[in-house]
Amino acid sequence: MTGAQMIAACSIAGSDSGGGAGIQADLKTFTALGVWGLTVITAVTAQNTREVRGTWVLPPDAVRAQIEAVADDFLIGAWKTGMLADRPVIRTVAEALPDGADLVIDPVMVSTSGHRLLREDAVADLMELLIPQAAVVTPNIPEAEVLGRMQVVTIEDMAEAGRRILDLGPRAVVMKGGHLAGGAAVDLLIDRDGVTEASGMRYPYSVHGSGCCFSAALTAHLARGMDARRAFVAAREFIDTAIRDAAGSPEPIRIVNPGGTSYHED
Repeated sequence: MTGAQMIAACSIAGSDSGGGAGIQADLKTFTALGVWGLTVITAVTAQNTREVRGTWVLPPDAVRAQIEAVADDFLIGAWKTGMLADRPVIRTVAEALPDGADLVIDPVMVSTSGHRLLREDAVADLMELLIPQAAVVTPNIPEAEVLGRMQVVTIEDMAEAGRRILDLGPRAVVMKGGHLAGGAAVDLLIDRDGVTEASGMRYPYSVHGSGCCFSAALTAHLARGMDARRAFVAAREFIDTAIRDAAGSPEPIRIVNPGGTSYHED
């Protein structure tokens, strides 16, 4: 095994040609956290920070072949999923993942610019086939409203939605509270032992790729041997810095920066 001596994590997600989200953001995050990044590309997108101009979903056989190739040659400490696009891809991932895989699911449904990245008829398969396999699920508020089948407007609602998603079978749920109003961005980890809260700065600009970066950081920390609660707190600290140092000017949107170097214009 060529990867037997390295800490590796694998992202199963779409490619973002703008480099701000998806596979590209995940690889930058893995690298920043000292983890060897592996990839399984589910779709190719033509996008930038303003819009998604096109999406091409890979055949299920291509997705399966990528999973099998990396699983056969690397010791993978943790896996994560991002854009899964449709039912055939979800079913393939659910079947092809190695038994006992430590899995983080970022249930990507709609892009920052409003483009649908998961077909509506695929949500049930995500909930029934893949989420029960997860170590952690990391929905934002709109995704949690779909998965939890409730409206979320308060931190108490976040906790309740998290408990409803926990009932689907994952070991933990991280509710990302960035869409809620308030002076700080509050996230919650809900597991069968209770609720853990972590908060960070709320910056005066929108950021593309923050959900991908956060879930990738969580995955990297799991791959390095942390338990879910410690990984959650560490990932929350990492994403706060990546948003603080977001690349680009404020308009129309900045790009999350896992590298920790500021590229934005003053």
